Amino acid sequence: MKKALLLVNLGTPDSPSYFNVFKYLREFLSDEKVINVNPIARFLLVNFIICPFRSFSSSKIYKKVWNPEYGSPLLHNTEMLCDALSKKLPDMDVQFAMRYQSPSIKSKLETVLSNNPDEIIVLPLFPHYAAATTGSVFKEVTRRLSSKWVIPKVTFINQFYDNEKFIDAWIDKAKGFDLASYDKIVFSYHGVPNSHVDDVYENSICSDNNCEDGITELNKLCYKATTYETTKLLASKLNLDESKYIVSFQSRLTNKWLDPFTDKVLEDLAKNGQKRVLVFSPAFTSDCLETIIEIGDEYQELFIDAGGEVLDYVPSLNYSDKWVEAIEDIIK
Repeated sequence: MKKALLLVNLGTPDSPSYFNVFKYLREFLSDEKVINVNPIARFLLVNFIICPFRSFSSSKIYKKVWNPEYGSPLLHNTEMLCDALSKKLPDMDVQFAMRYQSPSIKSKLETVLSNNPDEIIVLPLFPHYAAATTGSVFKEVTRRLSSKWVIPKVTFINQFYDNEKFIDAWIDKAKGFDLASYDKIVFSYHGVPNSHVDDVYENSICSDNNCEDGITELNKLCYKATTYETTKLLASKLNLDESKYIVSFQSRLTNKWLDPFTDKVLEDLAKNGQKRVLVFSPAFTSDCLETIIEIGDEYQELFIDAGGEVLDYVPSLNYSDKWVEAIEDIIK
């Protein structure tokens, strides 16, 4: 069988200019899976309130993270991952797309379909299912394919948070750090609105389902539950006692998002005498603005200002050999 693999990451502006950041944010925030409010309210909010003002500050941050050689780290890391997988899987047509901006899912599906595959495997590069990431990719892929007269078999991978080789890839990254030298290990995941995880349940809400304790039939697709499960799997392999680590959520837009919030956690740790902290970000498989700038710059400054001394973060999987092996295992 002729198989194709389509990797999908979130997206990035084409440049750190105000115009391109505005364009990116508008496409991203206009997605109903991201901001699930009345369409008219969302249009007004995004186009006349959020984007005009936030694009200025976001443009400055993107300029910090932009590499003079290859531009966006997220785009570069995804492209390099695609190249590494192409070499590892020579019999498979491996392509990558971004959910927002370029290369688009539409253009890459056209490329894949032009080779007349028997099967397309779609792998969003998000370990934990969330409507705003994996769910949005599914919506866009099916929207683009639905207009085609002939559609091959499509396999959609919705999460892989507990894949053993994925966990091992993070364990390999951790080898570069002396865990015993840190006072606390923080597992920081990208936050989502509380309403997004509550919508997973028909007759209850997330906080009623003990998502911190383990995976059940009810919470198996709950983002919060799967992040806590990933943490337990990593902590077990790293031989970390429960008192040694904490789970938190970063990048919030409002206080109605999953907590505890990473910035507040780090500030409290520093104020309570925890001088050395190491941060893992297992929700991010590629280093990007949220890891390089938010954790490595902004949170580091916040931690030190609050009395801490050292804040290190474990680099993302990017295109490491172990991550390539994990993807091979996931798609098989």
